[in-house]
Amino acid sequence: MTDITSLPPETATSLDLHGRDMAVAGQWRLFWLKFKKHRIALLSLVVILFMYLVAAFADFIAPSDPNATNSRFTYAPPQVLSLFQDGSFRPHVSQLKMTLNTESMRREFSPDPSKPLPVSFFVPAQQPYYLLGFIPMQTKLFGLTNPKPGDSLYIFGADRLGRDIFSRVVHGAKISLSIGLVGVFVSLILGVTIGGISGFFGGWIDLAIQRLIELLRSIPTIPLWMGFAAAIPVGWPPLRTYFVITLIVSLIGWTSLAREVRGKFLSLRNEDFVIAARLDGMSEIGIIFHHLVPSFISHIIATLTLAIPSMILAETALSFLGIGLQPPIISWGVLLQEAQNIRAVAQAPWLLFTPAAAIVISVLALNFLGDGLRDAADPYESVS
Repeated sequence: MTDITSLPPETATSLDLHGRDMAVAGQWRLFWLKFKKHRIALLSLVVILFMYLVAAFADFIAPSDPNATNSRFTYAPPQVLSLFQDGSFRPHVSQLKMTLNTESMRREFSPDPSKPLPVSFFVPAQQPYYLLGFIPMQTKLFGLTNPKPGDSLYIFGADRLGRDIFSRVVHGAKISLSIGLVGVFVSLILGVTIGGISGFFGGWIDLAIQRLIELLRSIPTIPLWMGFAAAIPVGWPPLRTYFVITLIVSLIGWTSLAREVRGKFLSLRNEDFVIAARLDGMSEIGIIFHHLVPSFISHIIATLTLAIPSMILAETALSFLGIGLQPPIISWGVLLQEAQNIRAVAQAPWLLFTPAAAIVISVLALNFLGDGLRDAADPYESVS
């Protein structure tokens, strides 16, 4: 061990203060000090916060109505957004020029640099909308400065009906990212409650709950989801279907968390602070939620962060197979389902690439963030 007296005064003072901080640091302080060493997790946290901000302000960010169609620009390619023109900062896109290929009998698009379409920030919206569902707005973040009939702004291209893919991907983030949060919240309630009861009381209660968990985990996931999703009536409104799909993807997610909570409770239920709380007259439920659960809440947060990607992928898989969310609901899984035909893949590969890229980025960022939180919640990893 290095003798602190042999170090320079500045270094010795820094180490002494650091050591005293560690001696008095609380659980969350130690958690943050360990988490901020994980650079990839910090970067992933920034990415995730950005994506959720985009999802929250999707109506403001999307330049056009995600359901607005335009038959003139079906399968239109992405338009490159140029920031400079003639040496000055002038954001613009080139107008698309359409020609008919007489051999394939398909319309082909090419940019026309002689017809730049200026792009501005904070432009008037074509239709008023409600930001966050309750704030009336008539302004978009960006769009064409003075749009005329025949002008187009397709940053990510257009689909078979001429709908803006960028706007649809941004709006799809609201469903795909929120379904992960809602699903994880349901899993949190079920996992902590059922797992806590199983580990705290033990006996036949623990035996019955563990057999139920084993039964649920033994059922193949995709067929189970398919069976539940197929039972949803076709005539249900989109909002009700959304919540039912959320419950479906949460049915299996709580089992792994319940087992982890059970293991924690088994190791903590005979500790001195639990015995002291019981002798003080606190109820068993009070001991669970006021003493046991807060003692490893950082571990629960890490586990739930790693569970969100599974929820997102579950919704994507169900919607891609055509048994999950359906149009007019917009989610990344629905966008992938609409792009799975051969013509779309061959003629408009951006239909498949853009929602797939959003899914990959969000899942990877959540996984890296979960890894960082899990390492920070590890009580056996020291802070250097």
